[in-house]
Amino acid sequence: MKRVQQGFTLIELMIVVAIIGILAAVALPAYQDYTIRSQMTEPINLADGAKAAVADYWSNTGNFPTTSADAGFAGASGKYTTGVEIGDNGVITATVGNEANTAIANKVVTLTPEATTEGNLKWTCGSDADAKYLPVACRAAGSGT
Repeated sequence: MKRVQQGFTLIELMIVVAIIGILAAVALPAYQDYTIRSQMTEPINLADGAKAAVADYWSNTGNFPTTSADAGFAGASGKYTTGVEIGDNGVITATVGNEANTAIANKVVTLTPEATTEGNLKWTCGSDADAKYLPVACRAAGSGT
């Protein structure tokens, strides 16, 4: 009488476990970078309110504000952002902190306005964070947002 094999052999199970381990070793670093990039978008999104305040001030006066108070901006903060402020020449500074990953903690994102000849504002994004963690609009030096 012939006996039929039931289930998997130990070697087959070990091969499956090894394959899963290799896939996990590749996926975890990529997922961590993705998580950091998603955290880095928060200060840029919070800066949108400051961009509107700077644009309003500029359209009304023809000059850039020198403080958040001049622009009527109360500031902003979030889960990964300690603060967003407006400084000299309308430059918006967003500081990453709070619960942010240590790779981007205490890094700064700046948005610098520039008046164009068409009468619009062009925003230049910059940061001291590693470029791989920045949104695409901020990765190239001197990029506009």
